[in-house]
Amino acid sequence: MNQPCQHLKAIVFDWAGTTVDHGCCAPAIVFQKIFTDRGVEVTAAQAREPMGKAKRDHIATVAAIPSVAAAWEAKFGKPCSEKDIDDLYSKFLPLQQQILNDYSELIPGVVNAVNQCREWGLKIGSTTGYTQELMEVVTPAAAKQGYEPDCLFCAGDTAQGRPAPYLLHACAEQMGVWPMWSIVKVDDTPVGIEAGRNAGCWTVGITRTGNCVGLTLEETEKMPAETLKALCNSAAEKLNAAGAHFILETVADLPPLIQEIEQRMAVGELPVSFTRS
Repeated sequence: MNQPCQHLKAIVFDWAGTTVDHGCCAPAIVFQKIFTDRGVEVTAAQAREPMGKAKRDHIATVAAIPSVAAAWEAKFGKPCSEKDIDDLYSKFLPLQQQILNDYSELIPGVVNAVNQCREWGLKIGSTTGYTQELMEVVTPAAAKQGYEPDCLFCAGDTAQGRPAPYLLHACAEQMGVWPMWSIVKVDDTPVGIEAGRNAGCWTVGITRTGNCVGLTLEETEKMPAETLKALCNSAAEKLNAAGAHFILETVADLPPLIQEIEQRMAVGELPVSFTRS
């Protein structure tokens, strides 16, 4: 089957780690730096753990990790406060903006996959934990490389960010698409998958290019195949635990899966009734 979709209507993609910035490196680097600059060490794994949340919420979640909270209190003699989180967030935004140009390269295969989906009549939406200010750097860079979604909703555009479903609701409204089960949410973070499930969408978790693996394209190309496979399997476990209906290594592999979902829907299968074969 390779024909226009009759049941699916749209795909909503995440950005860093899904369509741009292989390995979701830009935010991870800055989350570590803002804590390190205050004299509190945060590991790469800790910095990545809440990825997908709005960035202030992400900082608050990292600060609440028991070992980080203990290190903060040992350093400053008191727990990390809301004011401290605001101060960290105020440092995060300019640092993130400074480096985004270097981390806005499209992940290989994204343009071809998106173009194929458009040929099948699907609209293309996008959501992100970045703010609109940060995306003013990313979206023009992506457009120059051939990727321009029909809509973009960012952290702060709705009352709550992920895992709440509201960013997806906003996309659906702007694109004029309903019901929500006619949308596929593609994301590399557990919290993004949870948002998709909470919205009632089909959900596709991305492993190799995403935050759960956390490697640049060059690093994956140099890595032994079995090591990389183990990392992708570990990422898949996290995304499955969040409720992903399907797992792919990269968005480049998406078109055949879209056709599979379309076939499933043609015989009456919906996200709420889906069971993996």
